[in-house]
Amino acid sequence: MSALSDEAGVLLAAVLEAIDLPHPATVGDTEGHDKVLNDRVMHLVVALKSIRDNPRQDVEWTLDYLRERLAEHPTDGYRAWGEPS
Repeated sequence: MSALSDEAGVLLAAVLEAIDLPHPATVGDTEGHDKVLNDRVMHLVVALKSIRDNPRQDVEWTLDYLRERLAEHPTDGYRAWGEPS
């Protein structure tokens, strides 16, 4: 198996940035976690489809745009595991 290209590595990092959220601290925090995750996944799907459907498109621009959308859905909307009560 060959090593990932730089572009593939950047794309995977963006995917992880979108979906690798801290676990909710309690059952009561699950709703906030799920809302943030759902919003982020929606933006991720749009970005991935855009990259797939437009092979000549500037991937870096799309990933920058994705990061801007992810910043609109920070993980501070719920209490995460390990955070103080």
